[in-house]
Amino acid sequence: MNQLELEEKEKIYRLLIPRIIFSRFSIDCEKGLNCFGEKVVRIECPDCEAEASVGIKLRPLEKDPIFYIEVRDSKDLVQLHWDFININDPEAPRFNTDVTTDGHDRWLRWTSRNLEEEKRALEQGLAPGQVRKGLRLMHHVNWCLDNFCRVLGLKSIFMEALFYHNAITYERHGFRYFEGGRMMNWIDQEFRPGGKLYELLDGSTFRRKEFRNSIRGRSWAIHDGIMDDAGHEEFEFWIPPKMYRMAGRYHNINTFPGGLY
Repeated sequence: MNQLELEEKEKIYRLLIPRIIFSRFSIDCEKGLNCFGEKVVRIECPDCEAEASVGIKLRPLEKDPIFYIEVRDSKDLVQLHWDFININDPEAPRFNTDVTTDGHDRWLRWTSRNLEEEKRALEQGLAPGQVRKGLRLMHHVNWCLDNFCRVLGLKSIFMEALFYHNAITYERHGFRYFEGGRMMNWIDQEFRPGGKLYELLDGSTFRRKEFRNSIRGRSWAIHDGIMDDAGHEEFEFWIPPKMYRMAGRYHNINTFPGGLY
């Protein structure tokens, strides 16, 4: 598809953007212009590549996108690889969990953490990896992915869940596990009273006892390294699960029954 004329392929890639974003933030869906006449929709789809990204900002110089997604082809050309997504409420407070304490970007520097910013984000209801509150658009994103696959004749959607709360969210929107399902079931079992992870909830900032009942709380504890400390011979640390669903089909998977966000 990236060999098509720019106007034609951009029209197809715009299918990945939930329409509600255009109306909510007064963005022209065809021209990609905001109310100031600034170009805020950016689509990158190089002719020689098998991948593309679609991003929207409120203003061109804003640091964070409202919406950003990366997709690419699979080797067999019938599966969509959904590599990355980032959705932010531009009107919500920002927390600098993505930079080090001395102000450097943490991208690809996952061994460092900005604990003070993470504490602030936690107290304001954010999950690990978030810098702003999201827009609760997963249902719309799923519909867009299905529509994109339908137009291109793709059969399935494949992705990795970077954090625990991501995996549970994708479960609840129809994805199932290609790899990682056993780990997710083990996590649920061990966060329950008597389990190894439950015993490691020591009441510290990222390991409060009440986190056992919360998707977001469990995710913070895992982000804090609680799995590393459990000493399990197989599940030594968090490995992002690989997940998939067939286009237009939604599975019923639940590795955290009764879990609230």
